[in-house]
Amino acid sequence: MKIKIFETKQRIGKAAAKEAVRILTNAIKEKGEAVFIAATGASQFEFLENLTSMPSIDWSKITMFHLDEYIGIQETHPASFRKYLKEKLIDKVHPGSVYLIKGGIEDPELECERLGKIIGQKEVDVAFVGIGENGHLAFNDPPANFNTERPYLVVELDESCKRQQLSEGWFKSLDEVPRRAISMSIKQIMKSKNIICTVPDSRKAQAVKDCLEDDISPYRPASILRKHRNAFLFLDKDSAKLLKKNEGEF
Repeated sequence: MKIKIFETKQRIGKAAAKEAVRILTNAIKEKGEAVFIAATGASQFEFLENLTSMPSIDWSKITMFHLDEYIGIQETHPASFRKYLKEKLIDKVHPGSVYLIKGGIEDPELECERLGKIIGQKEVDVAFVGIGENGHLAFNDPPANFNTERPYLVVELDESCKRQQLSEGWFKSLDEVPRRAISMSIKQIMKSKNIICTVPDSRKAQAVKDCLEDDISPYRPASILRKHRNAFLFLDKDSAKLLKKNEGEF
């Protein structure tokens, strides 16, 4: 894993977007298409704003997969990740193919199977992800399942994860936060040829320290990124403030 630290979250967003453009454009040159996985949440704001404003990508040749989504909320809900992705990414650049997670579906296990069959036929060039305050990767809360081969899973959200969603302003009360979600699995994320992880803000500092400096463990799900040879972690000075070591290889 390669670590880069910047002064502000705005600089994180610009630097991460430049790396994403490099990966996507190279993939299109090499094989005529590119495939990426899109994350949501507050950590992605600046990154997606920069990515969608860069003119050098032929989005018609790009396929997008969705990282995770709550179960039981409709697309019109303010916290819907489908709504987020349409507003901040899809409706701005219009990727050639888009596969969103239908969180309001009656049988979420069938939705996992549907998406799993599709992504199983694709080579993913890059996954855009973040790290949760509890160290989660996507909605794989600790202890995460590092072993399942299933591309998508129905997962239970732990208390700290739900509190993060509330504190970021997606819900009016803790009771409103869904207890379950559909999440891409750890192994499926790790199959991506490249991973771009953007983690701003001091509230993520302890999780960053734990995932980088403690043992790789399901109790620190994002620590698994240290095993990926082409993972890029973009931090600001606030999220990196507890680290013993600065930029470089982890």
